[in-house]
Amino acid sequence: MAVEINLLYQGELRCQATHVPSGEQLYTDAPVDNCGKGASFSPTDLVATALGACIMTILGNVAERHHIDLSGTRVRVEKHMVSDPLRRIGRLPVVIEMAVAVTPEQRQRFENAAATCPVMQSLHPAIDKTISFLWK
Repeated sequence: MAVEINLLYQGELRCQATHVPSGEQLYTDAPVDNCGKGASFSPTDLVATALGACIMTILGNVAERHHIDLSGTRVRVEKHMVSDPLRRIGRLPVVIEMAVAVTPEQRQRFENAAATCPVMQSLHPAIDKTISFLWK
């Protein structure tokens, strides 16, 4: 199933993106260190955001199947850029702060699920992607 996303260049390195199925919109801006204003998410910020949201969504799916309330759980993603040989994302360390106590079996289930999120599996292997859990 394909999802259409339309982008409109607004000038000054700013884009408007529309998620066609819902009509929701977001804006991107180039970061300050790449000639932009840094007024919104950059395209590479959205990659980091997608990774964190994907992991949280997958964890939510597991939690719902096992009747576990993940309310208050947080995911933090840091985006580290590199410039040699080309400007790109170099590292995306992820820290998951679980807001619920779980059994060792449930813990393993969550850790396995996080590592298999579709965004994680879609990112280039040259990007260092680590996931750390902070358990309650």
